Amino acid sequence: MTFAIRIHEYGGPEKMIWEELPRPEPKPGEARIRQEAVGLNYIDVYFRTGLYKAPSLPAIIGMEGAGVVDAVGEGVTEVSVGDRVAYASGPIGAYAQSRCLKADRLVKIPEGISSETAAAMMLQGMTAQYLLHSTYPVRAGQTILVHAAAGGVGLILCQWAKHLGCTVIGTVSTPEKAALAKAHGADHVVLTSEDLPAAVKRITGGAGVPVSYDSVGKDTFMPSLDSLAPRGMLVSYGNASGPVTPFDLGILAAKGSLYVVRPTLNTYTATHADLTACAASLFEVVLSGAVKINVNQRYALKDAAQAHTDLEARKTTGSTVLIP
Repeated sequence: MTFAIRIHEYGGPEKMIWEELPRPEPKPGEARIRQEAVGLNYIDVYFRTGLYKAPSLPAIIGMEGAGVVDAVGEGVTEVSVGDRVAYASGPIGAYAQSRCLKADRLVKIPEGISSETAAAMMLQGMTAQYLLHSTYPVRAGQTILVHAAAGGVGLILCQWAKHLGCTVIGTVSTPEKAALAKAHGADHVVLTSEDLPAAVKRITGGAGVPVSYDSVGKDTFMPSLDSLAPRGMLVSYGNASGPVTPFDLGILAAKGSLYVVRPTLNTYTATHADLTACAASLFEVVLSGAVKINVNQRYALKDAAQAHTDLEARKTTGSTVLIP
């Protein structure tokens, strides 16, 4: 037997129940992982509330984890029993002591990176990787805008973009988070209570930025557009304040022939080759020391409800892990 957090209906953190379940057995092509750490991400909230639907209920939520392979199914060649592995893609099911996944969705963790660090960085770090290198490939000398700069993805984006030679403008909600963002590569920080487009225009001498990486959603959509230079791109990759409401495409023309894109990690890591390349890029920049992963909160997995409460109240910074 094993334990997991399950939801039987959508709703608040109180809907997550710690339950004993049979230990899963790997099917052909799958590997079973004895989990050592599970990553907490805002997408978990979306699945808990029903903004994103689980395939069925009851369901185990969670997208990201790391641990040790303790069994493999027929035909598995990608990993072996005893390998340290991590993952950050669907299907959901990470909030468990033991789980099975398709072996081609796993990446081996290199020496020098702990399971806790891997669980804290895979989804957020690979998201930062595809945003900076694929969705809008930044160039040295550019000034870019990063929303929620003190959050998990935000801190990685700030460090990585700075490493690539960018000037980073970050948005945060409090002076304390401003200090944290600056300590991790943000050159300028704008509080959410300020007029963002005015601040960006002031910092850039009226030019605006070529790209805005926006995980906030509804509340920052128009300020993001108004911060862009002509032909700039708004990369909307999250909905922390709620999903962006429908808008008139003519706005993009009126504001300077702008682009809006809504990418997902699953698309950018759909093949095993894409997944391993994305992870290798992340591992390289972390092992070099250019990007540091900050595990600032740790909760027992059975206390996931409290972790969700704190995440939604913006009480967390950097990365958070749940320990099975």
